[in-house]
Amino acid sequence: MMSRLLHLLAFIALAVLLFVGVRMNSGKDTSAIPSPLIGKQAPALNLPELNMPQQSIGLQDLKGRAFVLNIWGSWCVSCRIEHPIITEMAKSGVIVVGYNYKDSAEDARAWLNQFGNPYALIIQDEDGKAALDWGIYGAPETFVIDAQGIVRFKHVGPITSEIVQNKILPLLKDAPWKIY
Repeated sequence: MMSRLLHLLAFIALAVLLFVGVRMNSGKDTSAIPSPLIGKQAPALNLPELNMPQQSIGLQDLKGRAFVLNIWGSWCVSCRIEHPIITEMAKSGVIVVGYNYKDSAEDARAWLNQFGNPYALIIQDEDGKAALDWGIYGAPETFVIDAQGIVRFKHVGPITSEIVQNKILPLLKDAPWKIY
């Protein structure tokens, strides 16, 4: 009898903890995962360019220009959802650098041929090793990097028009490192 009562009390305690945890997190934007990179120099890059694999691209090649770094892959269903938004952002004058993550170059090119290429340039991280320094663990993810190479923003998951309007564009327009 006492054993059943202890089990019941343990179950009730766990249920209360779960309920409190859910209530405390309701309404929070879980895609805005804080990154330890915000406000710091972006990690080094030295990755091949998708269409010219003999040419490596480094962060030093991008300094002097603020840009959006968009992590994507042809295997990523959510990347298809955000792709029209990335395309519109690029059409508005934002420099968008594609980071093809854990994908073959052939599959990436086929995907871009099918859906369009909004990227000013695309770096290829076929094995995903360089992504570890950036804290990338999936696609899509999006970063804003300023002209000095400082990470200003990170979003995990597909970006929406609201995120572009309310988060990304204000960073690019209002900062001393604006791009347009």
